[in-house]
Parts: sequence; structure tokens; C-alpha cells
Amino acid sequence: MGNILLRCFTGDDGGGGGGGDHYPYYYPASRPHYQQPQSYDQPASASPLPQHRRQQQQQPLGPHGVTPATIGVSALARDLLNFQSTSMVPEGLSQHVGSSKKAQVKWYRNMLEAYSNRTSPPKTPADAAQLIARALNMIQRTELEGILEFYNFPVSSLPTASSKHQPSSLPEGVQFVLNTLPVYDKCIGDGDGFTAYVSTTDPSESAKVPLEVHEMVIERTQARKCRDYHRANALQSSLHKAGYKIISSSDEEVLARKYRIRMRGIDAPELSMPYGKESQNALVKLIGGKSTRIYVYDQDQFGRYVGDIYCNSVFIQEQMLKGGHAWHYRTYDKRPEFARVRTSTVLHCYLGIFF
Repeated sequence: MGNILLRCFTGDDGGGGGGGDHYPYYYPASRPHYQQPQSYDQPASASPLPQHRRQQQQQPLGPHGVTPATIGVSALARDLLNFQSTSMVPEGLSQHVGSSKKAQVKWYRNMLEAYSNRTSPPKTPADAAQLIARALNMIQRTELEGILEFYNFPVSSLPTASSKHQPSSLPEGVQFVLNTLPVYDKCIGDGDGFTAYVSTTDPSESAKVPLEVHEMVIERTQARKCRDYHRANALQSSLHKAGYKIISSSDEEVLARKYRIRMRGIDAPELSMPYGKESQNALVKLIGGKSTRIYVYDQDQFGRYVGDIYCNSVFIQEQMLKGGHAWHYRTYDKRPEFARVRTSTVLHCYLGIFF
């Protein structure tokens, strides 16, 4: 790992030649700008550089104190090298993102791992931006953009979803979109429904949290500090009744809202029915332990949110139909592509419930 980072500053990209540097030296924030060398026997108004060179040095400076054209790639490598040896993140990053230092440490750990898996260091801001986006694909978009801004990387370099099925804009009828935390296996009840949680740090959720929920969270935190675990557990139960849950993730806790989900357009057998367990297991394999993106259309008579489910850019209902683990719910969903998938599965695959 250290070798690839050090090559950013020696200019050795493994191609031989050992010539000039590919990246400028990373200057710490304590040196806010370049100093033009000044000869003592030369008038101060005289400039030893051509005008176009002077204009380049007068460009706006980035947070690391070097020109925006060269700051990002070098600064990223230097920060990762420093993190590798000290586990410390750049101090100025907090001015661009809202997450805690603990979260930032996790980000840099993921970025360091992604960097180590490369055979050569990134050479352009766009390349480095894509590396960061792939390493931090689970964080909020605003936070990701803040990191790119910190390194002066172009936000336009962020990769887009590769699936041809995932909507680029909200389809007609979609009321809102949920970006869930990883789905617990035990929360997947059968092949067409599950329970998901959405972090209240998500902008779409933060304004919806009732005041009494905030108060219960604060009171629970105080109870735990005082080791009054009986009171803390009682407050946790009250949060559950209010539709919220405190989820432990590594060394931090997240307040999340509970959503009961019904997958739109398909119907899977109940667990007590033939192939019910197989259908449930198929859904667990697709979304268990993973975050999902849910396009919500409506609520059913049981209060469940009915929507289209995507996980890692994969359209989950389509996969369940292709695998023979669900029926097309033609009574409530007239999408012809679902009917075609169902027909193809019956005629050619003979899988699952269609066997």
C-alpha cells in the first residue's frame, strides 16, 4: 500500500524511465500560497516570470494551499499516506461535510482500501473522483460532493448507475424515494415483503422526526450514561412503538425510521405454501445485508409502502420473476415487461413456483 502512495510523489508509475514527477509535492495548510522568489538586487516591481506564468500563480487556491489544477490528486495521496500511519483525517474536511470524525475515519479507511487495490495511482482529478465515489458509494450524495469539493475534484465525475432499468428520473406515480440502511435478513418476511429502516440523517427524514422522539433519544442516552439500563430499554421500546429504532453500526448508533415494504407488481407464496421458503431465501440473497432504493407509489390496506425495489442498480422484482420465485400480480400491475418475463420463465426456465 505504501508503495503506490509513495509513487505519487516520486513520479514512478512502473513504466520505466524514472523521469519527472507526475504529481506536485503536497503542501500543508500552514503554507497558504506560493512565494515568488525575489532577488535583493532587483526592483520589487520587476517580475522574473512571463505574464502568463504570473497569471497561473494568481489563480484561486484550494483548501490545501496549492493551485486547483494540481491540488487534488497529490493532496488525496498525501492524506491517505498520513491516514495510513496516524489514522487521522484532514482537519479541514469538517468544513465541507457534516458527518462526525468517526464517520470520516470510516470513509478514509474505505478510500485507503480502494487505493491499495489499484495497480497505479490515479493521474487526473476525474479518475480520483471516481475512485472516491466507488469507495464511498453508501454515503449521502451531499457528503460525497463535499469530499470532492475539499479536493477540488469535479462533481460531474461522479459515476451514474449502470443499470438500464433504474429510473434516472422519478416515474409517473412515484410519491417519494427511500434510501434504506442495509436490510436485516430476519426482516425479510417472505418473497414479496420486508421491513426496512431509513436513517434520520437523510434529508428526507430529518424534518419528519417528532419532537417527542428526539426527547426520548436524549433521555435514553442520559439513562445509559447513568447505567440505568432498565430505563434505557423502556425508552427503546417506546421508540419502537413510535416507529423508530436505534441501530448500532460499528462504534456509533443511528436513529432510523421503520418502513414496512410491499414489492409492487409481484406476488410470492406465503411461507406455509409450497416454495414459500425458497422464495423468501431468494429475496434474502438479493437484498439481505444490503442497502436498497425504493420508489414508493402507494400504501396498501395493511399500511405497507408499495414500491419498486433496486439494490446495487438491480431491479429486484424483475429478478424474482426471472428466477421463478414470484408471480406477476396482473390484477394490480399491468406492466407488459413483467408479463413478458413471467411468460419467458414459464415456457423456458421451469424454475421455482412455475415448475
